[in-house]
Amino acid sequence: MIIDKRLINMVPSSKKWIRTTVIFQWIALLAGIISTSSFAFFFQQAYNGLLTLSSATLLVIVLLLALMLRVWAGKKAIRSSCFASSNLKHLLRSMIYQKLSSMPLSQSQQQSTSSVIQIASEGVESIEVYFSRYLPQLFYSLLAPFTLFLFLIFFNAPTAIILLICVPLIPLSIMAVNKIAKRLLSKYWSLYVRLGSSFLDNLQGLVTLKIYQDDDFKAQKMRDEAESFRVITMKVLTMQLNSISVMDLLAYGGAAIGILTALLQFQSGNLSLFGLIVFILLSYEFFIPLRLLGSFFHVAMNGKAASDKIFALLDTPVQENKSAVDFKTKDGIEVEIQQLNFAYSEQKQVIKNLTLTIKPKQLTIFVGKSGCGKSTLVSLLMGFYQAQEGKILFNDQVATTFTRESFCRHVALVSNNSYVFKGTLRENMLMANPTATDDEIYQALNQVNLANFVRENGGLDMILLSLGKNLSGGQIQRLALARALLHDADLYIFDEATSNIDIESEEIILQFIQRLKRNKTIVMISHRLANAMLADQIYVLQQGELIEQGNHSELMASKGIYAEMFNQQKELENLRSGDKNA
Repeated sequence: MIIDKRLINMVPSSKKWIRTTVIFQWIALLAGIISTSSFAFFFQQAYNGLLTLSSATLLVIVLLLALMLRVWAGKKAIRSSCFASSNLKHLLRSMIYQKLSSMPLSQSQQQSTSSVIQIASEGVESIEVYFSRYLPQLFYSLLAPFTLFLFLIFFNAPTAIILLICVPLIPLSIMAVNKIAKRLLSKYWSLYVRLGSSFLDNLQGLVTLKIYQDDDFKAQKMRDEAESFRVITMKVLTMQLNSISVMDLLAYGGAAIGILTALLQFQSGNLSLFGLIVFILLSYEFFIPLRLLGSFFHVAMNGKAASDKIFALLDTPVQENKSAVDFKTKDGIEVEIQQLNFAYSEQKQVIKNLTLTIKPKQLTIFVGKSGCGKSTLVSLLMGFYQAQEGKILFNDQVATTFTRESFCRHVALVSNNSYVFKGTLRENMLMANPTATDDEIYQALNQVNLANFVRENGGLDMILLSLGKNLSGGQIQRLALARALLHDADLYIFDEATSNIDIESEEIILQFIQRLKRNKTIVMISHRLANAMLADQIYVLQQGELIEQGNHSELMASKGIYAEMFNQQKELENLRSGDKNA
């Protein structure tokens, strides 16, 4: 049987609720024994002609009370099983987050994003079923047959002993399946994580793949991985269906043997009619708990395989950088990029010999056509990637020497796909600053024109759906902006933060950025060149190289690449505006 002591000891409160669940299940079993005995006695009295109205009424009352007790105990057992795993999901996901947070930037980026997402979502959900269903059922399955045996042995010992002997056949079949299932599910999770990693990597790098015409090769590779995953999934399903069939055969077969033995004992005069009916009705009860355990076993195995992946992550030694230093800020943050070169592969050079300076208390915008390296540069600034050559200096300090906590404290990223978590608005905001007061949260919301909307929709206790599905795109971006403001960083990087939102929200965000740059260093990536008119410094990238720099007026006067792109976008916007007016 699968009992993971480390997993159980991780949530000490679960032991109490698992024990409570088993007790209520046992009470439900006792109620079932009482109702079965009442029905058998009722039938025997009628068969012998001794049934009266008063005795029949009493038996019906006892039967109804026993049924009500069983229903009540069953509901209590379900409630207790939920409590057994109530804290588990939050605990495991917090531990995964804390582990990743404790790693240096370079080490955390070595972890597969999709792997972390999968084990933190589906993996944790599988472990929840392990706690709420499998473990209570395991202990109840050991208790129920002995309880029935102690009750039935008084009616006929040979039949009760035969039923008890048949019971271990199901656990033996589970143990036999366990050897096959462990190997299959381990391979299943490995292929599942690998497929998820490939899908996410290809999706995130889709533009790059198209530019370098490598998408067909990656598509074929994903098809091969998907086929391997399909094959292993079919093997897992086949194993589960076959094992369920075997357990059904053993359960029904064991019950049939018990009933046949009871009939033979009745025929030979060693068992009363009352005892025969009790044996017929309770024989299957010997096997139902273990049969259910067999059903939960497959989920438990899946959860066990997921827990192995989680523990592998939690047990990963954190690479300590003894030379790591805290982020030093003086009058703002100045960023220097010196002869930076970065390539995803030898054939795919993305950033080429890039040298530039990002001044504090200024708005610096990077522009360029798709594939020019803007988003890659953001990843390099945030430390998500490490350049093969060159340096990135923050106030004359090399980025790789910072502690991660210090870096994240002073640098904030607001992207065009900022995540909104399911929960209250307050919980989403407190992620940026756990000690923030309600007044401070409202001040941040007020700066992005969201405060009144929040007050009108339940205040800070307003419930947000996952991914912010009950908000508009503009509201999501403004909420992300308010959250970043509450974090109070010194350097803000906006990666296409105004893309795919309404004009009103775009204006609000741009006005906010203009106010923010008075005290902060602002870096902005934008495909819409109208936004660049507000910038103090514009850097134009082309195929990873810096080809133009200056403010809007200077670049328009030079009539280079920037001026050409700006005029093209303006003509296109005028054309669209004319179509709408028409």
